[in-house]
Amino acid sequence: MIFTQIAQKIRAWLSTADLSERGTNQNLSSSDISPFSLILTSLAIAGAVIGLRQTGILQQPELIVFDSMVRSQPPSPPDPRLLIVKITEEDIRNQKKWPLSDRVVAQLLETLQKQQPKVIGLDLYRDLAQPPGEKELSEQLKANNVITITKLQGNDGQSVPPPPNVPKERVGFSDFVLDSDNILRRNLMYADLSNQQVYSLALQVSLNYLNDRNLAFQVTPEALKIGNATFTRLTKNSGGYQMLPSEALGWQTLIQYRSPQRIARQVTLSDVLNGKVDSSLIKDKAVLIGTIAPSLKDFVATPYSAKETDSYLMPGVVIHGQIVSQILNIVLDNQRPFWYWSQWVEWGWIWVWSLVGGILGWRLNHPLSVGVGIAIATSGLWGIGYVIFFQSGWIPVVPNAIGLLVTSVGMFAYRLFFSIYHDSLTGLPNRRLFLKQLQKINRQNKSQNALVAVLFLDLDRFKRINDGLGREAGDWLLLNTAKRLQNRLARKGTLARVAGDEFAIYLTAIADVEEAAQLADCLQKELAHPFQWQGQDIYTTICIGIAYNRTGNDFDAEELIREADIAMYQAKESGQARHQIFAAGMRTQAQTRWQLETELRSAIERQEFQLYYQPIVSLKTLKVTGFEALVRWQSPQRGFVSPGVFVPLAEETGLIIPLGQWILQEACLQINRWREQFPEHSSLMMSVNLSQRQFTQVDLVKQIQLILEEIGVDRNRLKLEITESHMMTDVEKGLALLQQLKTLGLKLSLDDFGTGYSSLSNLHTFPIDTLKIDQSFVNRLSESQESHKYAQIVRTIIMLGHNLEFDVIAEGVETAHQVRALQSLECEYGQGYFFSKPLPNEAATELLTNNPQWSV
Repeated sequence: MIFTQIAQKIRAWLSTADLSERGTNQNLSSSDISPFSLILTSLAIAGAVIGLRQTGILQQPELIVFDSMVRSQPPSPPDPRLLIVKITEEDIRNQKKWPLSDRVVAQLLETLQKQQPKVIGLDLYRDLAQPPGEKELSEQLKANNVITITKLQGNDGQSVPPPPNVPKERVGFSDFVLDSDNILRRNLMYADLSNQQVYSLALQVSLNYLNDRNLAFQVTPEALKIGNATFTRLTKNSGGYQMLPSEALGWQTLIQYRSPQRIARQVTLSDVLNGKVDSSLIKDKAVLIGTIAPSLKDFVATPYSAKETDSYLMPGVVIHGQIVSQILNIVLDNQRPFWYWSQWVEWGWIWVWSLVGGILGWRLNHPLSVGVGIAIATSGLWGIGYVIFFQSGWIPVVPNAIGLLVTSVGMFAYRLFFSIYHDSLTGLPNRRLFLKQLQKINRQNKSQNALVAVLFLDLDRFKRINDGLGREAGDWLLLNTAKRLQNRLARKGTLARVAGDEFAIYLTAIADVEEAAQLADCLQKELAHPFQWQGQDIYTTICIGIAYNRTGNDFDAEELIREADIAMYQAKESGQARHQIFAAGMRTQAQTRWQLETELRSAIERQEFQLYYQPIVSLKTLKVTGFEALVRWQSPQRGFVSPGVFVPLAEETGLIIPLGQWILQEACLQINRWREQFPEHSSLMMSVNLSQRQFTQVDLVKQIQLILEEIGVDRNRLKLEITESHMMTDVEKGLALLQQLKTLGLKLSLDDFGTGYSSLSNLHTFPIDTLKIDQSFVNRLSESQESHKYAQIVRTIIMLGHNLEFDVIAEGVETAHQVRALQSLECEYGQGYFFSKPLPNEAATELLTNNPQWSV
């Protein structure tokens, strides 16, 4: 069998392959399951199921399904062409003898013949005389329309001959062919025994009934034919059967049961003998005579037996009636006989459902979804099998369901296993598999003392691209970055995606670390070319950290990748598109950074931070009009920690979110305290910075609103500062966020204006109140002649702000000359060390108490 051979080859391949290694460098789809491998897997499982089926193990489940389909079909009404004369327990008691005497049987036949039946089937053994009445019975058996029975082989292995002097044309065997579970599903219609053709009782009765129609009876190796009706021969593997050749002898068909109970009108022996039967029930009918008395045990289990609680066995004469009715229906009523697919079609059918199961396991992502999918598919399979069964077809159901279940569960389990070791987006090995492979190389090449290098890659500006263009673009960029890296890498090393926008490569066949550095250069050049996303160019670069060791040193894979990660961060701090080779001192820096991050998390929990307040001064009155809240950290371990150290770290780690909430709460509380303490400063403004991370926070507006409602601050006195670069990342989203903040009643300020990200075409749409001139321009307002051009830039910014009806604040004011220059340019406010450094709460409160006025 071709399917079995394919299954054996694929099982052999699977047994030698390390599943965790597959797809390592080749496939970049959502998993390593391609349509071809899906088809191949389904073929393998279908082949295994077919092989299992051919052993006969699945025959019994298939027969159980067959029985349930028989029972599920609606019963047909009694066949009007048949009459059953049943011999009951009461009849036997009335006759006071069993077997019935020949005279009683002869009287029965004589009485029936007077009503002109077409044919009488006598399902009683008459091989031995039962006096009295032997001659009378012999005379009645001479009638051409009386069919008697023989038994080819009894339970004791002995046959029972027909009545003497009855020609073979009017003899039919009464043998039933039972399956291994002793249920009757098959009908042996005809057999050729030692060149002697023998007919079943039902076939002989049917042929005699059809005598007047002159229909030819033909026997071919594949079927029996009566006129134009064909009875397809049941073979050893038809439908759900997987029989031994000895079980499929003769010409057998499946029995199409008419009904579990009344397949024809029934009358008793006594009724006939006493003349109580209407002649219309007998005239031109096929009459079957047999016993239904339980004491005689002429009963057989049928597909109906499993669900019957009463009369769960069917009398032999009734079964003969079932078969006669089936033959007449096929010949006269054009009922379709049972048909079966060829073996090749059945194999293809099993494979189709294995493929369906594979698709379910491939496309569905949750065990519950897979379970529901299997249930729906199995119901569909059962429905198709039932519809075809209703059309007299018997096709495989159980092996299909097994193939469906095994393939779907197996495919899902493989995907689950694959997802443990691979990245779901790119199909590349993940960090777990990368470390496993790296450690394996270390063990295998320990004696060779081979040089192993790890390159740790991080995409520059990925977060900005992801936030600006959306997650779909970010995923597309990662996928295509992986493809470019893979193409450039070829077979020189193994690529893995170890984190969001981070990749790793290990190289084994290198002479020195310089070779790894050269590869890093090549990869950086490869990614320098823009990506095309929906007609838009996306530019990105990578920073690469390189670490190396020798297998003879028995290195730790986790430690090696950590060193490459540290080197990558060093490269990133040097700028974009850089690579750096790990040096011992970097570890100390990384540990220091990690320790700082740990302390920062604890500091937020323990509230080790304080707010300092730097005055904002009116350049007209030279008096305080507001403060900018600035966070400071006094660490118990480190002492004072510069904001330039911990703020970028908080931004990078996301700790700026809880820290920013605390800053806003404290600033709002301080506004309320000063408002109560200094009623004369009721218009005092408080400015609070929003970081880049906060600006992209999904629930930022909601959190700010909750703080404002909880504290009850005067919203006109609170100003949020957003840097210009935040707005330029995504102007539309930034504008929508500003408008939401504006609806809260807050003031808004655009910080660091003029530092290179300005978009003058969009500035007029921003719902802001204030422009802050970056200190880099203010610092250059000196008395030297070179400061003239910077004064013009500052003038332009101030005029632009005034034309757009914005206030203007100059940051970084440090000299009286700068104050006078800004006053001459009509700048409203100034902030800087000329007025005051950032002050703690007590000092800022004292400053308001003194209410100073600066002089220039």
